[in-house]
Amino acid sequence: MLSRVRELMHEYPRAWWVAGGWAIDLHLGHPSRAHQDIDIAVLRRDQDVLRRHLPDWRFTKVVSSVRFAWHEREYLELPTHEIYAENGVERLEFLFNEAEDDRWLFRRNAAVSMSLGRMTRHSRTGIPYLCPEVVLLYKAKSLRADDRADFRNVLPRLGPDAKAWLAQALECCHPQHEWLGDI
Repeated sequence: MLSRVRELMHEYPRAWWVAGGWAIDLHLGHPSRAHQDIDIAVLRRDQDVLRRHLPDWRFTKVVSSVRFAWHEREYLELPTHEIYAENGVERLEFLFNEAEDDRWLFRRNAAVSMSLGRMTRHSRTGIPYLCPEVVLLYKAKSLRADDRADFRNVLPRLGPDAKAWLAQALECCHPQHEWLGDI
């Protein structure tokens, strides 16, 4: 599954990252649980580049949990951030991420940010993925069993800087979050 994503995105001329639970597993170096799909993060400002990269794919956008056609010349703004691309055989989920210059901005609170360089990690096979502290911040909003498992699995592998960044981000966005006591 990841090898197919790498193949499809290989010539994409802009930044992209595996996100979600697969990003956690890439950081761990092994699968830690079953996954339903692969989330691919791209920068919102590159949405037209994404469409050109997959010219024969059909795109839909998710608005209030409902999928609608995403028309070719339509530029998507917040809060829309979830896109599906389908080619009749495969379906990919893309998540638009906010950025200003070389800084990623958390779409739920732009006061939380990180340099794109620090946010980017690479697996042993060269697949780019979001650093685990950013993935966990996204997962923190509405915890499911998989999110809790991802936190438990990756917490021992987070360095002091990553833990400090995650704690500050959680305090800013979710000041009573259950993970704060464990970080």
